Amino acid sequence: MINVLLADDQPLIRSGFRVFVEAADDVTVVGEAATGRRAVELARETRADVVLMDIRMPDLDGLAATRLITADPDLAGVRVLILTTFEVDEYVFAALRAGASGFLGKSAEPEDLLAAIRTVHRGDALLSPAATRSLISRFLTEPSLEATRLDPARTALLTAREREVVRLVATGLSNDEIAAHLVVSPHTAKTHVNRAMTKLGAHDRAQLVILAYESGLARLHGGPAALPP
Repeated sequence: MINVLLADDQPLIRSGFRVFVEAADDVTVVGEAATGRRAVELARETRADVVLMDIRMPDLDGLAATRLITADPDLAGVRVLILTTFEVDEYVFAALRAGASGFLGKSAEPEDLLAAIRTVHRGDALLSPAATRSLISRFLTEPSLEATRLDPARTALLTAREREVVRLVATGLSNDEIAAHLVVSPHTAKTHVNRAMTKLGAHDRAQLVILAYESGLARLHGGPAALPP
C-alpha cells in the first residue's frame, strides 16, 4: 500500500484528491495538511511514502516544505510530487532543485494522478520531455538559477557508459528509449542510470537531470530546440 499525504490550503482540492486517491486499491491517504509547516510535521508523523505538495500555501510554502522533507535523513524514503497549475510554471525548476521528484498539473485526470503517485513511489521522476525542455531552457538562460557546480571528484567516478547515459537522461529519454539508443536491455539501461545517480548523489531522475547540466556532463548545442519532441 502506498501512503499519501495531501498538502494544499484549499479543503475542496484536498477532498477531491482524496476521492481520486482512495479509489485505488494500492493507494491510501494517511493525512492532510493546509500549510507547508503542517505538511512537514505530518510527513514525519505518518511516514507517508508520497507527499502531494501544493506550492502556494500559508505559513511555509511548498518549496520550503519540500526542502525540509528531502533534507531530513529520517525521511529519505519520502517522495514529493509538486502540484502545479501549469506544467511549466515559474516554480518547476525551483521545486526540482528543492528535491521534488516531479510535478503534476491540478487539472490532471484521476488515472494520471494515480500513475504519477506510483511513478515517484518506485523512485522514478515524473518529468516529461516538454517539462525537461522548459527546465533546461531556464537553466541555460537565467543565470540567477545556476547553482554551485558539482564536485569534479564525483563526476570522475562515472564510467564512460554512465556519462553517456547521464547525457541521454538529461534530454528526457526514458530507460526504454535509452536502451534502444544504446542497443542494450532496459534492465541494463536502468542499472546504468541507478549507478550514475548513486555516484552523483542524485536521489531520483529529476535530480540527475539538474546535476547533468550543473556538472557540465550535458550541454545543449543549438538551444532547447535540439531536444527530442
